[in-house]
Amino acid sequence: MVVAIIAIPAWLKSRDRREMQQTLRTAIEKGQALPPEVIDALSQDAAKTVPSAARDLRVGVIWLAVAVGIAAAGWGLSYADGDSEIFYVMGGLCAIPGFIGLAFIILSFFNKNKG
Repeated sequence: MVVAIIAIPAWLKSRDRREMQQTLRTAIEKGQALPPEVIDALSQDAAKTVPSAARDLRVGVIWLAVAVGIAAAGWGLSYADGDSEIFYVMGGLCAIPGFIGLAFIILSFFNKNKG
């Protein structure tokens, strides 16, 4: 499921780029000049944007929410089962996204791009 969430948007974006390139090739082969707006749009799409502090903060909060969700699931499973071992396992598992989220939040304070 997670693979589908990541792979499908990447595949759709790749397909759109391939179709755009085919359209541009056809236009060039027919001798049509490309407008400057199209060239600007293509170069703008290729340029990587620097992550902002607000984006880092948002990503960090999302990762922390995932960690809290995993911890809550562990608590719920241990409560329903009566075995506290699953809570410790899920607690250890939630540490991974929790620390990733914490790192993003810390990075947001050190990021010079505040926009």
